[in-house]
Amino acid sequence: MPEYILEMKGICKSFPGVKALDNVSFKLREGSVHALMGENGAGKSTLMKCLFGVYAMDKGEIWYKGERIKIINPFDALRKGVAMVHQELQPIPERSIAENIFCGRYPTLFPGIVNHAKMNAETASVLRKVGLDYEPTRRLGTLSVSQMQLVEIARAVSVGAKIVIMDEPTSSLTSGEVSKLFEIISQLKAEGVAIIYISHRMDEILRISDEVTIMRDGQYIGTWPAKELTTDLIITRMVGRQLTNLYPEKENTPGETILQVENYTSINPKSFRNITFSLRKGEILGVSGLVGAQRTELMEGLFGLRASVSGFITYKGRKFKCGRPKDAISHGIALLTEDRRQTGIFGVLSVSDNVSVASLNKYQKLKLFIEQKRINELVEENVKKLSIKTPGIKTLIQSLSGGNQQKVIISRWLANDPDIFIMDEPTRGIDVGAKYEIYSIIADLAKQGKSIIFISSEMQELIGVADRIMVMCDGRVTGFAEGGDMNEEYIMELATRFETESEHYA
Repeated sequence: MPEYILEMKGICKSFPGVKALDNVSFKLREGSVHALMGENGAGKSTLMKCLFGVYAMDKGEIWYKGERIKIINPFDALRKGVAMVHQELQPIPERSIAENIFCGRYPTLFPGIVNHAKMNAETASVLRKVGLDYEPTRRLGTLSVSQMQLVEIARAVSVGAKIVIMDEPTSSLTSGEVSKLFEIISQLKAEGVAIIYISHRMDEILRISDEVTIMRDGQYIGTWPAKELTTDLIITRMVGRQLTNLYPEKENTPGETILQVENYTSINPKSFRNITFSLRKGEILGVSGLVGAQRTELMEGLFGLRASVSGFITYKGRKFKCGRPKDAISHGIALLTEDRRQTGIFGVLSVSDNVSVASLNKYQKLKLFIEQKRINELVEENVKKLSIKTPGIKTLIQSLSGGNQQKVIISRWLANDPDIFIMDEPTRGIDVGAKYEIYSIIADLAKQGKSIIFISSEMQELIGVADRIMVMCDGRVTGFAEGGDMNEEYIMELATRFETESEHYA
């Protein structure tokens, strides 16, 4: 038996204007967890997509169990024993959990006829294995993003693969769900399965990894035993320099109240209710809560994506009804959605199209023609101002890293010059260097007098970035933390107040 179950040698891959992988090598031992780390754009996901057959390599070799192999496509990868949990989910929301798990490999009674009984029974078994108590026939679209992430992990487990690639698998999970995932990983290791684990969360890497490989700018930097590494050492090797501060200095000064929300209640009785809070000019208001707290639903309600039955919004001293996104946009409110791939970017359009799509009315001539020259100038200015790494403004946004995609979406709203930015998990799936850039953009916006509502599942991030933190639990506001109360213990106490009445603070 060879020392390594997998060896990738001299892998090269280029896209128009970008050399994503430059002679990269990678080795994986059987029954181990091997972390693959690097900044966004380092080439981690591209390397794994070459292994999984999503991309065809330009050059290089793949050796599996001592034999050289060629992986044609993802179905071929699954047949050869390689499964992948993708960073960006690609669910089929209108189909059942079972149909999503077995998509492309349905068990059949005879050709053309799906064996639903067998499929549902096997789905129930694998769901139990990953700690999900759902009916296999339940429509996937009824689940939250984090629950869909666990279903995706269940799909990878269900194929009985000997190599499982996990690309940012915990980006949407709660601490309890993360612990469950780690139990699954330990179980897979005991069964001899090798795990390739991509994450930007240092504590996870140091907790579960046996080895760590670091990439930078499409090149292999090195591989080390995890026990020899520290967070600071990993960051230095990832970015090629030392990062002395994780968060920028706060230079904003919150002023008068710009937005007041009072007793805001969803039309859905199981969603947010009796929400009251204020937002000041130039303030960064963090929003914390566990999965099911209804943070995203509340922000979608404020943006007109969800209907309300009571309560009202006061903007700059005047009440208004937000029945649709157009109303919010006209009142100077912008929304960066949680799921960047599904509801943020237009993947098949260019960087230019993605930046300008929300402000095209400003660049119409006689309501018949679009002034493309002015749009190009706008986009070039934003690419420079936000340091967006792209070969050109006509490059498809889907070829950019997650951090750069997020900057493009921020640029989209900057073109409208809003007063309020609602940012839902803006650093999800983004590396430490790109996170700092996003934090700096947020800090600069607040310094300019823009108001930010900042949702995050990472409490340290909220504490480091926000001026004040609103905490939600089960669709209610349970309290606010500011000053000396901005610590993890107090925030978690508020986030688990299921039985108490809401507490509102001005």
